[in-house]
This record gives sequence, structure tokens and C-alpha cells, in this order.
Amino acid sequence: MAQFQEMMRQQLESSMHTELEKLLDTSTGAEREVSMKDFEGFKTLYHRFLQVKGPSVEWIKIQRPPEDSIQPYDKISARGLPENVADCLNKLVVVKLNGGLGTSMGCKGPKSLISVRNENTFLDLTVQQIEHLNKTYNTDVPLVLMNSFNTDEDTKKILQKYTHHRVKIHTFNQSRYPRINKESLLPVSTKLSMNGQSAEGWYPPGHGDIYTSFYNSGVLDQLIAQGKEYIFVSNIDNLGATVDLHILHHLVSQPNGKRCEFIMEVTDKTRADVKGGTLIQYDGKLRLLEIAQVPKAHVDEFKSVSKFKIFNTNNLWISLAAIKRLQEQKAMDLEIIVNPKTLDGGQNVIQLETAVGAAIKCFDNAMGINVPRSRFLPVKTTSDLLLVMSNLYSLDAGSLTMSPKREFPTTPHVKLGSSFTKVQEYLTRFESIPDMLELDHLTVSGDVTLGKNVSLKGTVIIIANHGDRIDIPAGSMLENKIVSGNLRIMDH
Repeated sequence: MAQFQEMMRQQLESSMHTELEKLLDTSTGAEREVSMKDFEGFKTLYHRFLQVKGPSVEWIKIQRPPEDSIQPYDKISARGLPENVADCLNKLVVVKLNGGLGTSMGCKGPKSLISVRNENTFLDLTVQQIEHLNKTYNTDVPLVLMNSFNTDEDTKKILQKYTHHRVKIHTFNQSRYPRINKESLLPVSTKLSMNGQSAEGWYPPGHGDIYTSFYNSGVLDQLIAQGKEYIFVSNIDNLGATVDLHILHHLVSQPNGKRCEFIMEVTDKTRADVKGGTLIQYDGKLRLLEIAQVPKAHVDEFKSVSKFKIFNTNNLWISLAAIKRLQEQKAMDLEIIVNPKTLDGGQNVIQLETAVGAAIKCFDNAMGINVPRSRFLPVKTTSDLLLVMSNLYSLDAGSLTMSPKREFPTTPHVKLGSSFTKVQEYLTRFESIPDMLELDHLTVSGDVTLGKNVSLKGTVIIIANHGDRIDIPAGSMLENKIVSGNLRIMDH
């Protein structure tokens, strides 16, 4: 049986190799060159995908991380800052993961170009933050954007508007991999080009691809040559991911033999974060455990807030020299995430992806830092957008901070129904963003609009039944109220 399986595997690999060669023959010049490099990475992933049997972790071998491997942020910040903050900053590069589209929020084009606050986009806020650092400390912290083939062209057009800002901006592209037919396990695309129908045959392979594509692009070597030592990587839609000088100082001030090559910012789990990846000790190394790797029988245990107390924010601090070393040694061994998709025509495909945080086990002296929740402020939905647009936050030099007028530091739980999913529609339903300083929980469902200067406090539930419409009048104050289809207002 094993012999037969091995034969089948070799046959599949050989067929895949032939198909990739055929794809390369459909193009010439630069596109072919880039695809050849991309396919090397893809073949490695495909080879490992065919070999992997069952979950990539044995549950019995999972241990809690040693006490000192995840430090509390307070302990890191208690050391204070050095006099030469500028020296630390000049060793840093900010990298934003900018491969995603705004489709889940009903927008065309890169997600980073959605307006989130006072007409500022995610990208505007990022540039403002770094420019503020460079001006304050007279430094040269560059911004690097990892684009995908989906976002590259639109992003580059927009970048022209920052030419007079005090931030050097570099871009490089994530790899482009062929989607695999679920039945035949071979590519669905028949040509390299992205025109028309064949666009569906390609995908960017997750943010774990950053190491290979950063290295292949030449930008990594360029930055090392400029004396840069660390990158701070985060998702461009996480508005809490600003440069933290205390974490940077901790990195830069380690003695040479103990130089920490990788820091993952983690934060305490709440019920809303049960699916987030967590840190474990495995085979003597710190390792990221994602829900996709958990055997089915243990998923509930994985989601338990008492056993796994923290989750990965995807804010990472990584040594550039170490990335170069691991790439050259081909020693990056990231767990494969198999992501099933259905194309518009109904065809079932799989995408082989990797996660940037999974590389933690490859680096020396890696550690976690348990940071305040305020460093994790992702905007994935219009419910998140409502929070960051509201008076819960104030905006200063591109950074959002929780208003001192809010009495407790947790953010309210907001659930907006399907009538609010798309940004354009969401914007028409609020004449102005409500006052939410004293809000704990908001649920809105159905055809609901809110007038100007509405204020929401405590728990507010507004539900318009099918066929009904609810308009909350301007100036209303709803405190612990349930408003339902027939506009009866009851104290909650």
C-alpha cells in the first residue's frame, strides 16, 4: 500500500511539473521570469502537501510555553527608553501586509484604500504615523508594502501622492500560485496571463510567503545594505499596530549571543477571539498553533479561554539578517494551510497557503510579548469600522487612541446586520456616527437608519422585522433599549 501511494505521489508531482512547464511556455519575458521563481516556491509547497498525512501536530506533545518565553508588556516597558531612540529607529523598517481586497466590505480595489477616519484611508494613516516618527526623532524609517497581484497596480498609482512626505516607500509583490483542481490535483489555469477567465486560476499564497518574496525581490538585500536590522510586520487593516519604541528597544539592546530574532505580539483572548492562533511549546521550540492544525476532537479545547489564554495579533518583529540566513539555507519550514474554495463556475479548487507567524519556530531566541488589547484593532467588517469612526477613539498623527472619556478600556461589542455589510450602504444608514462612549453592546438588524447626533448607552438592540423599517430620529438617546419592528421601545 505504502509503495503504491509513493508511486501515485511521484506520478502527481511529475504531472504537476509538466503542467507548470506548459504554463511557462504560454508567456515570454519578465512575466515568465517572475513565474519561474514563483513556481519554485509552489513546487516545494506542493511536494510537502502530497507528503503530509493527518494534522501537523500531535496533541499529546503540546506543552504550555515556558514562563519566560512570553513576557508581559509592562515588564518590557518598565526598562524605559534609551537616550538614543533615533539609533534604534534607524535600524527599523515598517512592513505592511497589503495583499487584500476590500470585497468583503463591498469595495473594489485594495482594502488599504478604504476611508476609515476623516477621509483618511488605512494607507494614509500608516504614512502619517511613520512620517510623525521620522520628523520627531529625525530618523529614516522606511515603509515597505507587500502587495499582491490584486492590489499592486492600484496601490502604486496612489503612492504618487506621498512623494513629498518624509517617508521612503518600497513595494514588492507576493508570489502568484496556481489554484489546484480538487479532483485532479493539477492547475486549473491553462495560461500564465491574468486576463478574463484565467484570472480565476491564480491566488496569492497567504502572508507566510513574505519571506520568499521579500528575499526574491531584492528589497531585503537593499535594506540590509542600508544598515537596517529589523522589520515590524503587521496587517495594514490593524489600526492598533503602530511602532512601539519599548519593544524595539528590547530587541536592539539584547546581548549578541542572546539576540532575539523574532517577537510575536500576543494579547489576552476574549470570547470573540476563540479562533485566533496561539503559542505553544512543541519539540522544545515556541510554535504557533492555528485552529486549522487542531485535530477535530480537540477543537473545543483549543477554543477554551482558560487553557489557551492568548492569541497572535500578527504584529511581528523579525531580524532581517535571520530571514536572509534562513532563506539561503532553505530552512523555512512553515505548516501548510489547505484552503478549499469554489470558483464562480462551481469548480472546487484548493489553495496551498502559509502564515507569517508560523515561522517563529525557525528563528533563534524567539519570544512572545503579551501586549495591551489596544495594539489589536483590526477592521474586517463595517461593525469594526463603526467603532474606529466613532468618538471612542481620537486620532493623532495617524494613530488611534481610546478616548480618556471612556470609563473602561474594553471596546463595545457591535453586530451590524446584512443591510450594513457593504461600506456604501453602511454610510447611507448613519446621518452621523452615534455617540458610543458609554455603549457596551449594540445589535442592529434589518432596514434601520440612524439620524444625526444619536447617542447609544449600555445595551442597545434595534431589530426591524422583514418588510418593516425603523428610523431612529435625530438627537435620540437610547440607553439599555430594545427597539423592535413595530417601533415599540422597551426598557431593557
